Amino acid sequence: MHTSENRKAVVLVSGGLDSATVLAVARDAGYQCYTLSFDYGQRHRSELDASQRVSRALGCVVHKTVVIDLRTIGGSALTDEGIAVPEKETEGVPITYVPARNTVFLSIALGWAEVLHATDIFIGVNAVDYSGYPDCRPAFISAFETMANLATVAGDGGEKFRVHAPLMNMSKAEIVQLGTSLGVDYGLTVSCYQASSEGQACGLCDSCRLRRQGFAEAGLLDPTKYYK
Repeated sequence: MHTSENRKAVVLVSGGLDSATVLAVARDAGYQCYTLSFDYGQRHRSELDASQRVSRALGCVVHKTVVIDLRTIGGSALTDEGIAVPEKETEGVPITYVPARNTVFLSIALGWAEVLHATDIFIGVNAVDYSGYPDCRPAFISAFETMANLATVAGDGGEKFRVHAPLMNMSKAEIVQLGTSLGVDYGLTVSCYQASSEGQACGLCDSCRLRRQGFAEAGLLDPTKYYK
C-alpha cells in the first residue's frame, strides 16, 4: 500500500524488534521517514547503534539521537545500575518500566514533527505481548494524540496530528511475521534489557523471553546473538 506518498512521518526507533517493524510499516505506507532514538542513560546502550543500523537499512531520510539523561531521576532497572534487571517473569509492572518514558519520547517526537511540518508520528507500543507498561495502552496513545492537537501551534492552526501505533493489537509472533514480509532484517536489532556492548543478548530478561517466544510461535529463525 502506498497511500501517503511524499508525506513526512517521525518514527520512534529504539533499535528493537517492534520499532524496526513499525518503521517498515511506515515506509511501506509511502511515508518519508524521519527516525528518532534517545540516549536516555539506558544500560542497554548497544540499542543506539542498532537504531542507526535499522534506520539506514530501512531508508530513513534523517536519523537523530536526542540525549536526555533519565538516570537523574532513576526509578527503573534500565536507568539505575543499582537495580538488577529481573531474569525471570514477575507479577505486576516490572522494575524495567521507565517512569513517563513514552510520554517524554512522544513529546520530543511531536516537537520535531511540528518543525518538519509533519503530522504523523509512529511508535511501536503493543498491548498484547508486552510487559504491562501503562504507557503502551490504547488509552494512552489516544490521550497523547488529543494533547498533541491542543499543545502545538500547528494543531491550534487546524493541522491534525496522528499518533500511529500499528502493532497495538498484534502478538509478538504476528509482529515478526509482518516485519519479515516487509523485509526487516531482525539480525540488525537489539531487544535485550542488558545487552552487551556488541549487542549480544542475555536470553533471560523479559524482553528476551518475549522476543524468543515470538520467533518460535511464528515458526521463523531467531537471529538473536546471545552471550549467556
